[in-house]
Amino acid sequence: MDLFDNEIGASKNLLPHSGEVNYFGAIMSVKMANHYFEILLNDIDWKNDEAILFGKRIITKRKVAWYGDEQFEYEYSNTTKKALPWTKALLSLKSLAEENTGEKFNSCLLNLYHNQTEGMAWHSDAEKKLKRNGAIASLSFGAERTFSFKHKVSKEKISVVLSNGSLLVMKGKTQTNWLHRLPPTKYKKGIRINLTFRTIV
Repeated sequence: MDLFDNEIGASKNLLPHSGEVNYFGAIMSVKMANHYFEILLNDIDWKNDEAILFGKRIITKRKVAWYGDEQFEYEYSNTTKKALPWTKALLSLKSLAEENTGEKFNSCLLNLYHNQTEGMAWHSDAEKKLKRNGAIASLSFGAERTFSFKHKVSKEKISVVLSNGSLLVMKGKTQTNWLHRLPPTKYKKGIRINLTFRTIV
């Protein structure tokens, strides 16, 4: 697996071709990041994620939440979620993501990983209701974790370590041409909370 040297720069495209990914690094102080981590951990309406695979209902250890400007319905893995109204903290973080990216978002999918054994399999965010080639801004809080990309045709792999309070943005044709995942690891890790701000059309 090819690892980035974690060179930080919002203008640097981390993908070699066929997509755009920018890693901003930490966009807030550690104190501020830890403050939001505690708020998100305690105030978000977390639920264990559900999926229906091959007709079988699966409940994950990982927890999720879905918030937005209105009661958007979000469909994936044969399940449907209805967005909850924004919390004060989420609105503040949405504004921060918008200020840094120059984009506008109307919804947010949140994930809570309890430890290093929990992750996310290879996938692309290509739901029909998402803005085509729109930006997805990913804010990370808590434990550092590796985030990986794999090209759908060439199978090239690229990875970057996402730190506490950091921002990563995927846009352009990234979802069309690349898969991404959060792999589990054998190294002990604490809780990680991830916010992905999106645009539903």
